[in-house]
Amino acid sequence: MNVVPSFHQLLTPKRLAILEAVLIGLVAAIAAVSLKRGIDWLGGWRLQESLIAPAWLLLPAVGLAGGLLAGILVDWIAPEASGSGVPQVKAALAHVPLALNLRVALVKLVSTLLTLSSGFVLGRQGPTVQVGAALAAQLSRWVPASPDHQRQLLAAGAAAGLAAGFDAPIAGVMFVIEELLQDVSSLTLGTAILASFTGGVVSRVLGGPGLRLGFDPLRHQTDFSLHQIPFLLLLGVLAGGFAALFNRGIVTTLRFSRRQVRLSLPIKIGLAGLISGLTAALLPPVFRDTNHLQMFLTVGNADWTMTIGAFVFQFVLTLVACSAETPGGLFIPSLILGAALGHLVGMAEDTLLAGQGQPVLYGLTGMGAFFGAVAKVPVTALVIVFEMTTNFNMVLPLMIASVTAYLVAEWLAPGSLYTHLLELKGIHLELGTVSDGLWARLKAADVMQKTVETLSSQMSLDEVVQAFSRSHHRGFPVVDEGKLVGIVTQSDLDKIAQRKLPGTALLQEIMTPHPITVHSGDTLSHVLYLLSRYKLSRLPVVDHRRLVGIITRSDILRVESDKLRGGADPIKPRAEPSYVVYQTRSPATGQGKILLPLSNPQTAPGLLKLALAIARERNYEVECLQVISVPRHSSPAQVGVNTAASRRLLAHAARQAKNWRIPFHSQIRATHSVSQAILETVQEEHVDMLLMGWKGSTSTPGRIFGDVVDTVIRQAACDVVLVKLGEDWADVEHETTETTALSQASVHTLIHWMRLKRWLIPIAGGPNSQYAITLLPALVSLTQNPEIRLCQVFPRTKAPLNIHTLEADAAFLRQRLHNPVTMIPVCSDSVAEAVIDMAQKDQCDVIVLGASREGLLQQAIHGNIPEAIARHSQCTVILVRKAIS
Repeated sequence: MNVVPSFHQLLTPKRLAILEAVLIGLVAAIAAVSLKRGIDWLGGWRLQESLIAPAWLLLPAVGLAGGLLAGILVDWIAPEASGSGVPQVKAALAHVPLALNLRVALVKLVSTLLTLSSGFVLGRQGPTVQVGAALAAQLSRWVPASPDHQRQLLAAGAAAGLAAGFDAPIAGVMFVIEELLQDVSSLTLGTAILASFTGGVVSRVLGGPGLRLGFDPLRHQTDFSLHQIPFLLLLGVLAGGFAALFNRGIVTTLRFSRRQVRLSLPIKIGLAGLISGLTAALLPPVFRDTNHLQMFLTVGNADWTMTIGAFVFQFVLTLVACSAETPGGLFIPSLILGAALGHLVGMAEDTLLAGQGQPVLYGLTGMGAFFGAVAKVPVTALVIVFEMTTNFNMVLPLMIASVTAYLVAEWLAPGSLYTHLLELKGIHLELGTVSDGLWARLKAADVMQKTVETLSSQMSLDEVVQAFSRSHHRGFPVVDEGKLVGIVTQSDLDKIAQRKLPGTALLQEIMTPHPITVHSGDTLSHVLYLLSRYKLSRLPVVDHRRLVGIITRSDILRVESDKLRGGADPIKPRAEPSYVVYQTRSPATGQGKILLPLSNPQTAPGLLKLALAIARERNYEVECLQVISVPRHSSPAQVGVNTAASRRLLAHAARQAKNWRIPFHSQIRATHSVSQAILETVQEEHVDMLLMGWKGSTSTPGRIFGDVVDTVIRQAACDVVLVKLGEDWADVEHETTETTALSQASVHTLIHWMRLKRWLIPIAGGPNSQYAITLLPALVSLTQNPEIRLCQVFPRTKAPLNIHTLEADAAFLRQRLHNPVTMIPVCSDSVAEAVIDMAQKDQCDVIVLGASREGLLQQAIHGNIPEAIARHSQCTVILVRKAIS
C-alpha cells in the first residue's frame, strides 16, 4: 500500500533551508536590480539635464532635494536605514537586537535610490547587504526558526545582497565569513553559498553586469612580471596608508557631526547633497557619475592631474556624505580611490620604464587593495576584482598589494571600520560575541529555574484559583509522584466558566496533559525554536519525565542581556526571590503608597524629603526599602547579613516621617538582584509610585540609566519618579550613616530644597509630560516662592506655533500654586540642547520632565533626551514616568 507523504514530511529542515536560501537570493537580487535600474534611470536624467540646463544650478538643487527626501524617509520611518547598513547587519549577527525587517528594507531601498541618483558619491552595494539581510530577517519571522537558523538566514541575505550588487557570488560568501559572521559551519556556509549564487546569477540575468569597468582582457595588457613587485608593494603601502586615513576621517567627521552640528538628519543629508552638487558642477562632466569615473580610471584614460583630482574629489565628498549618515555604501568609493592610486603608480612605472608600464593592471589592483584595507577583508577584495575581471593574471598582483595594504592599514588604524561605527552608537561588540554560537553552546540546564512551584492534578479548582491569586506566575507544571503529567495556565482557568465546572472539580479536568517539554541537555537554540513554533511562554525541563526545572522567555532574555553587556563570564544561576530579613509596619491609613529604595546615605535625606512631600500632598504612605545583595551561589533566605547600618538609616527615616505625620513602613531585603527586589516589593506591597535616585548617566554599554534603573523603569507597573540630585548637593551632605550626621544632613537638605527656586518644566503634550505637570505642586511644596518656567520646544518651521497645551498647563499651575508661571515657546532642532541651553541661561535649579515615549534601545542608539539633559546639566533633574497601562 503506497502512502503519500505529507507536506511536513516532504519539507524536512534541510530541504526547507535550501528553499529559504533560494528564495532569499531571488528576492535580494530583485531588490538589487530594482535599485540599480532606478539609479541608472534617475541618475541618467540628472546627467542629461545637466548638459542642457545650467549645471551650477541643477546639480546642487537635485542634490539638496534628494538628500532632504532621503533624510525625511530615514528620520521619520526607519532610523536604522541610515549610513551604509553593513554595521547594522554586523550588530544583528552578533545578537544585538537591532530592527531588520521589511520596513527597514523598503526605506533603505528608496532612500539609497534618492541619494545616489541625486549625485552622492556613495555606492549601492552596502545598502543591498542590509536590504538582503532585512528581507531574510522578515522571512525568519514568517517561518518559525531557531535563533541559530535566523542568524544563518541573516548571513545568507547579506551574502545574496552583496553578490547581487557586484555580480560576485563567491565574494558575497567571503565577505560574510571574513567580516560579518566569522562562522564556517556547514549549514551556515551552505545556506550562504546557495543564496549568494542565486542572487548573483539572477542579478546578472535581470540587470546585466554589476559594475561597468570598461576592462577588456584582449585590449588591455595585464601580464605579471617580477620587476612589478616593488611597484605593487608601493601601491600596497599607499593604499594601506590612505585607507587608514580614510577610516579615521569617517569616524572623526561623523563624531564631529553628531556632537557639534546641531541640525536634523534631513537637513544634514540635504546640505551634503548640496555640497556634492556644487563640487560636481565645478568639475568636468566625468566627475558627475561614479560609474563613468571608475571606468575612466581603470582603463587608463586619465592623466596625472585628472587622477589626483578624482582621488581628492572622491575622498572629500565621501567624508561629507558619511558625516551626514547618508544612506549609501563605502564599497564603490573605496574602489574608485584604489583605482586612482593604482593608476598613479601605473603611470609612474610607465614613466620610469619608458612606456613599459601597465596602468590598467595597477588600477584594478589598487581597487582591491584599497577596498580590502578599508573593510579589513583582503581575501574578499581579491575575489571581487577577480570575479569582475575573470582574469587569472590579476591574482598575484592582487595578493601582493592587498595583503600589504591590509597590514599597513591594520598597523595605522587597527580594528574594523564597521565596529568603530557601531561604537559611536554605543554598541560594543566584545571579542567573541560574533562567533561563539551562544544559543548552540548553552544548554537548558544552564538557564532553567531549578526551584519550580508545582500543583497536583488532584487539587480542587478552588485551590488552583487561590494558587494563581497568590502567585505572580501565569502557569504551573502539574506533577504527580515527581513526574510531569500536565501544565495549567491562566487561559486554562477560562474552561471553568465555559464548562460550568464546580469548585470541587479536580485540576486534571482543565489542565493540558502531555505538554511540550525539553530535556536539560537540549540547546537553547532548540528551546527558542519550540517557544516560537508553538507560541509558548514557558517550557518544563524534564529528565525521564521527572521535572527538573522550567525555562521562561524572561530567562532567555536575561541571558541575552547579560551577554550583550559584555560579560564573558560564565552564565550565572537565575536569581532566587528576595527575602525580607527586617520589617516594620504602621497603620495603613493612606490612599496609596510610595516605595522609596535607599542605598546611598548621601542622597537619602533629599530623596526622603521629596517622598514625604509627595505623600503629604496625595495622602500616601511611604514604604522605605533597603536592599542587601548576596552572592548568587547563596540563598537569600539562608545567608546571614549585617543589617545594623541599614536599620539605623531606616530608623532615622521613620523619625522624619513621624514628624511629618506620614504613615511609614520599612523593610530590608536580601537578594541576588537589586532590580528584582524592587520589582517584587512593588508587586507585593501594591505600590502606586516608585521614587528612586539616579546618577544621571551610565557607562554600562547598552544601558540608558543604569542596570537597576533600566530594568525598573521598563517593568514596574506603577508611577516612577527618578531624581538626579544636582552637583552642589555634595557640598551639604556627608558620607556617613550615623544618626547624628544624618540629622545634620537633613537640616542641610531642607535648606537646600528651600533654595531650589527656579524650576524648568519642558512639556511635549504626551502622557508622561502631562503627569509631570500634575505632580509639580507636590514637588515644589518644599520651596518658598518658586519660579516656574514652562517651555515647549517646537521644530523650526514657518507655520504658526500651537501653544494651546502650553497655555492650558500654565493656567492649571497658576491655579494650584498661586505663583507666577512663565511660558517659553522655543524653536530648535534638538529638544535636549534647547532645554540644556535654557536651564543654563536662566540658572535653573531643577528640571522636571516626562520620560521619552521611544523604546529604550532606540534611545540608546539615536539619543535619549532625559539622559542627555541629565548628563550635561549641573542642576537637579527629575524624570517622571506614568504607570504602564
